Amino acid sequence: MHTLVETGVLIGAPGAYHLGKPLNCLQVPATVQAVLAARMDRLPAEEKRLLQTAAVIGMEVPLPLLQAIVERPEAALHRGLAHLQAAEFLCETRLFPDHEYTFKHALTHEVTYGSLLQERRRTLHARIVEALETLAPDRLSDQIDRLAHHAFRGEVWAKAVTYCRQAGTTAAARSANQEAVLCFEHALLALRHLPDSRAVCEQAIDLRLDLRSPLARLGEFERVLDYLHEAETLAEVLGDQSRLAYVSSYRADYLRLSGSYDRALVAGQRALTLVMALGDICLQAMTNEHLGVIYYSLGSYQRAMDCFRQSMASLASELLRERFGMAIPDAIESRTRLLLCLAEVGAFAEGVILGEEGIGLAEAINHPISLARACYGVGFVSLCKGDLHQAIARLERGLALCQTWSIRDWFLVLAAALGDAYALSGRLAEALPLLEQTVEQDARRRRHLSSLWIAWLSEGYMLAGRLANAMPLARQALDLARDGRERGCEAWALRLLGEIHSHQDSLDADQAAAHYRQALALAEALGMCPLQAHCHRGLGTLYTKIDQRAQARAELSAAIDLYRAMDMSFWLPEAEAALAQVEGR
Repeated sequence: MHTLVETGVLIGAPGAYHLGKPLNCLQVPATVQAVLAARMDRLPAEEKRLLQTAAVIGMEVPLPLLQAIVERPEAALHRGLAHLQAAEFLCETRLFPDHEYTFKHALTHEVTYGSLLQERRRTLHARIVEALETLAPDRLSDQIDRLAHHAFRGEVWAKAVTYCRQAGTTAAARSANQEAVLCFEHALLALRHLPDSRAVCEQAIDLRLDLRSPLARLGEFERVLDYLHEAETLAEVLGDQSRLAYVSSYRADYLRLSGSYDRALVAGQRALTLVMALGDICLQAMTNEHLGVIYYSLGSYQRAMDCFRQSMASLASELLRERFGMAIPDAIESRTRLLLCLAEVGAFAEGVILGEEGIGLAEAINHPISLARACYGVGFVSLCKGDLHQAIARLERGLALCQTWSIRDWFLVLAAALGDAYALSGRLAEALPLLEQTVEQDARRRRHLSSLWIAWLSEGYMLAGRLANAMPLARQALDLARDGRERGCEAWALRLLGEIHSHQDSLDADQAAAHYRQALALAEALGMCPLQAHCHRGLGTLYTKIDQRAQARAELSAAIDLYRAMDMSFWLPEAEAALAQVEGR
């Protein structure tokens, strides 16, 4: 319709148009893009240039920025904008604190931007960077994404490196991993245009280390390995022992994520050797944290706890906020990881105190990701102890933080634990969809310890009486744990298989007992006291069913002693009632 009016085919006013020319006089372009390009070409030259300049700024066009880069008197600028609004190329979207315009449609912006020659685009992008720096020099961090975009497109290479890296760091902190990767890779591309120097080489290493975390969260482990290999080569050329230590420490964490635990330990120990020689306290804390996670994954809880305690001890009060390139300060992450170990070995009293400390630290620095992570740690301890009210409260708070702040990295972790807490508390209608969603999303890229989440879903099905669904998942969890050498998860999966066999209508007592015994032996070897208690209770219940009273009494008594020692009051009444039944009381 705009084209018909502008070319004189239609004349008059809206609602009362009539033909001014025969319709066959109109040559209709083949595409919408061509229609828009033709309309733009019919604009007066000054207004066309104004529209093109606005397109380089972006879909949203702040008036002060446009004024700073156009070469027109203010009155002429406003007349041109009024005409572009009337023609419905632009529309005014904000009046306060500054006027702002936006393109009527994304396609209009695309066509207008594409009409500019490359050199003209580059020049305008570079001028926009200068204008942004001049207009608000004290608020550059608020414009960091825009500065990064224009510096890169304007080929202002030194500034592009700085701004793209800052934009990538900001994106990674809010878990926008795809965006972070793009920004860091743009910074690397920009860096290639700078003259060779030691400083440039150091930046090249650091940017590759920056890429590790968001790529790992996206499951892009091969790309992580490639970048770490490049960083290692550059660090060796420079003879930079500190950066070599960082590369080894990060490589240990990557190899752990990919399930290569032996190689991860080698890399971690190499990093620790370099760190001790350097005397770098911060790097020592990070490396110990990475080694601790590897040991935790393998079920070596005492070694893991030693590493986490050393990491925490390295961080004085002034280093509590230090992230070492990670999303969460190491002081909070090490505490959270230590909580998971304490829960597995049944040291719940220490875990509760330490967990509240972690939440206090996260609240003090006002960091939502850290607070969500700290809530997971406390929630996990409460879940393992059987304090389901506390577990649900903490896990729900953490999950709400993930939803509010779009923290994708920890959403599934919290959702899985919350689903298990709901299941144990009898809220199966809420538990099963949450657990199913978690396992389904995780299946797209298996994480380490995925077997635990599958086991929780299997347990939910078992509690719901859906044994046909529970059994294959329990077997899958066991296979995954064994393939990954995740011995703690293997022990939990074995105990779950014993539970499912015990609940079947056609009871296979030998099979159930065998799984319980295997789980118990592994739990004893790993120091997993809560799991030992559950295995004894399961065996006691099983022996009661098959009328082996002496064995039932011994197993239930062992379970009761362990539950009392760890104050696991959720399961204690059930075990006591079972023992009373065996003894005829």
